[in-house]
Parts: sequence; C-alpha cells; structure tokens
Amino acid sequence: MSDTVRAWRHIPQRYNLIGSKCEQCGKVFFPSRIICPECRRKGQLEDIKLSGKGKIYTYSVITTPTDEFKEIAPYVVAIVELEEGAKVTTQIVDCNPEDVQIGDEVEMVFRRIREEGKDGVISYGFKFKLNK
Repeated sequence: MSDTVRAWRHIPQRYNLIGSKCEQCGKVFFPSRIICPECRRKGQLEDIKLSGKGKIYTYSVITTPTDEFKEIAPYVVAIVELEEGAKVTTQIVDCNPEDVQIGDEVEMVFRRIREEGKDGVISYGFKFKLNK
C-alpha cells in the first residue's frame, strides 16, 4: 500500500464531518476552528462529530464546469445548513437538478471525488443527497 493511501485513511475529517463547538457561545462551525469566529475565544473550542443531516440553505446548478467536471454537468452545488447549525458547501448527488429546492432535507453520503496520479489513487469524500 502506498504512503499516500495509508496517510489518507488516517485523516478523520475525510470520513466524518468534524466541526467545532464553542464552549463559550455554543455556536457550531465547519470546518474545525481554533478560534471562535463569533466570540473570538481561543482554546475554548471542542471537536464535534456532525450528524450529516440538514436542509438546503441555497444552491446553484453548474452547467458550464471546469474540464475536470465536464462529465457530470449539469450538477448542483449547495450550502447545507446542518441540524447543529453549521453550514457546509457541498455537491448534491443522485438527483435531477430541477428536483432540488431550498429547504429540501438532505443527508451526507460518501462518493468518489477524483482519481489522482499514476497509481490511480481514488479520493473519496462527503457529498449530500436529497432525503425524499
């Protein structure tokens, strides 16, 4: 197994939504932070595993993508507000773009992101799907 693959598997954030919760003001953020952007407290943040469930806050349908994503166009990129209050920018998968609406319930899924390098290392990460 290559060092790249081994290192990749040891990154918890790749397989979980790990955010931060401020012990002072109670706000939850994603990605993890070391300083609360709300009350500016350093060192009073704890890691929190986010549920991966939420609602579409806003979205856009990408019809003219970069070369890397031409094969999957059109596709939906959304800001999802998670149950805990944090917002995540993500791709919405397994749906027709015209079926997506603001306020739709969604849940996190793992999907292929890309294939890299001469070894063909496949990177996976989180995306979201409609929960209908």
